[in-house]
Amino acid sequence: MKRFFQPVKKDGSFKKPTLSSSPSSLADDDVETKTSPPAAAFVEDEQNNKPQKKEPTKFLTWNANSFLLRVKNNWPQFTKFIDSLDPDVIAIQEVRMPAAGAKGAPKNPRELKDDNNSSREEKLIITRALSGPTFRKYDVWWSLSDSKYAGTALFVKKCFPPKKVSFNLDGSVSKHEADGRVIVAEFESFRIMNTYVPNNGWKDEENAFQRRRKWDKRMKEFVLKSTDKPLIWCGDLNVSHEEIDVSHPDFFQSAKLNGYIPPNKEDCGQPGFTLSERKRFGSILKEGKLIDAYRFLHKEQDMERGFSWSGHPIGKYRGKRMRIDYFLVSEKLKDKIVKCEMHGQGIELEGFYGSDHCPVSLELAEPTVDANNSSNLNQNDLSANI
Repeated sequence: MKRFFQPVKKDGSFKKPTLSSSPSSLADDDVETKTSPPAAAFVEDEQNNKPQKKEPTKFLTWNANSFLLRVKNNWPQFTKFIDSLDPDVIAIQEVRMPAAGAKGAPKNPRELKDDNNSSREEKLIITRALSGPTFRKYDVWWSLSDSKYAGTALFVKKCFPPKKVSFNLDGSVSKHEADGRVIVAEFESFRIMNTYVPNNGWKDEENAFQRRRKWDKRMKEFVLKSTDKPLIWCGDLNVSHEEIDVSHPDFFQSAKLNGYIPPNKEDCGQPGFTLSERKRFGSILKEGKLIDAYRFLHKEQDMERGFSWSGHPIGKYRGKRMRIDYFLVSEKLKDKIVKCEMHGQGIELEGFYGSDHCPVSLELAEPTVDANNSSNLNQNDLSANI
């Protein structure tokens, strides 16, 4: 969803930054992190003498509506929020930072653009922000568009290196999705997918209804074939599944752009709340055996904190809100869902940190340790290794 912001003012040029924008040196295929995971569910923290998690259990998704603007204007508040929540994985959508590569040259969607003074300045702003105390403990993967449009980022704590990271729905090892809309990270026992789903638009055109139908078809195919491990699918999915997921159903159902009414009644209404989108989304959930983590825990509508997107505080969309940012998990993970929360509230966008979307978090239960299980580390095991 879009809102308008004032242009970013330039305040001088910088030298080209030397900080890397991605973990280690990456080739143009899937990123493989070769690790030897411990056999036990936990490993021991030698300094603090307490068990440490083997895999991520706390996740955050947020459509930043321009990551650069958030760094410039909202970074102290957002980093304070991250410090408080302490997520293991952070999925960002609408990065809106262009991919590396000079004009007319092939682009590298894994790297931030830095071939002119303006882009070098912007990259330096980002890399400085990510070098601070809050984000230096994370590795970051980018999937960027050729221009300041769309794009995603995935931050993973360095203590949880994924086995593999890819950037598309087709399984190819080198390509990124158009506009950098997908990042998939695979861990030992699950995979997480961060997506920025294309907006449906208002008309049956190539970059509107048709694009979204093709996307939904491909996403369904991806979910149905990704059954070897449980899936956590998060991000801005640009759809409100049920009437309970919007603040004003009648308003969104009757919404029009310049009076235009699509010929198919199921395509009528606000993008993200047309009947055709909602039906396709429901089909992906049902056939893919996915659970909407927030709705699983929150059965009733919450008019204060139950929506992730809010219309502009000025104009006809004031107070009009939708839940379009999700954590969907495989049914195998259903019993591990501990929390799933929206972190923004009210029509004044409290907790949105400058975006028109608020962060959404998911917490899964940590693996339980059986004291009688011989694979677990006990004091005798530790003593034997000293």
